[in-house]
Amino acid sequence: MLLLLPLSALAQQAEGRAEARGEPLPPDWCRELPRPGYRQLQRVALANDWFEVYRIRPGVFAIYEPHQYEEVISYLITGSTQALLFDTGLGMQDIRKVVTQLTPLPITVLNSHTHFDHIGDDWEFSEIFGVDTPFTRGNEKGGTHAQLAEAVAPERFCGALPRGFQPEKYAIPAFHVTHFVKDGDVLDLGDRKLEVLLTPGHTPDALCLLDRENKLLFTGDTFYSGPIFLYVPETNVADYRRSVDRLAALAPQLELLLPSHNFPAEKPEMLLRLQKAMREIQDGKAKFKTEGDLREYLFEGFTILMKP
Repeated sequence: MLLLLPLSALAQQAEGRAEARGEPLPPDWCRELPRPGYRQLQRVALANDWFEVYRIRPGVFAIYEPHQYEEVISYLITGSTQALLFDTGLGMQDIRKVVTQLTPLPITVLNSHTHFDHIGDDWEFSEIFGVDTPFTRGNEKGGTHAQLAEAVAPERFCGALPRGFQPEKYAIPAFHVTHFVKDGDVLDLGDRKLEVLLTPGHTPDALCLLDRENKLLFTGDTFYSGPIFLYVPETNVADYRRSVDRLAALAPQLELLLPSHNFPAEKPEMLLRLQKAMREIQDGKAKFKTEGDLREYLFEGFTILMKP
């Protein structure tokens, strides 16, 4: 079992379910793929028609799902005695088969948060760490096809569907969190230690992972290049601002951000830009365009979708 070194505690609460709900779909989004930055990364040869795997740093693999609009990225992080899988993706193809090709080590799952696109294959693993919130516990039930049908609409795919996948049957099985983590807990993988940073806002159970020695920050959905969603009922914008301030303070100590969507290698200065963006929104100074009943605030490298 993964060794957990507790340092401090923090609790959050909310309600929610693992479902896909009304995400805006930009026209011609598929034409932008593949993202040019991937050509600069080291791709790992893998017999799989759905996932692409990239070695970001020694012992750090980005497991990318480029053929669905979410462009989800899960991360396999290995030490000398243990491996951690940070999210399990959409569940449209077997991520366990991928990670067992990459490492023989025992694998623990930890979710950056429990939106549907990050917990799809949790059910395949026996050791799952998570945050003790009602939102998390609600999402342990998985998601029905009715809740997730939007995610498998034809316009949400780019290229061929994964082999054997039946969109009309897509659902996420229930899973069970076997151990709850707290803010400041340290996950010991042997010769690599990962610090849990609770960063509520996008969801009540959102968290990031800090690898201090290697100067890496796994940001989950708290930051990624692209439209950042802050409009769903489980989002708390005030909490999100505080979480962004916390992460921005770490920027001088970091070499790389590893987000959970779109591209797995961003510059730490993006956290400072995000912090400035949230302040401009709060002060009414940020430019935006209207997308239905949402505002999309426009910044260099990312946008932020919020309700007025």
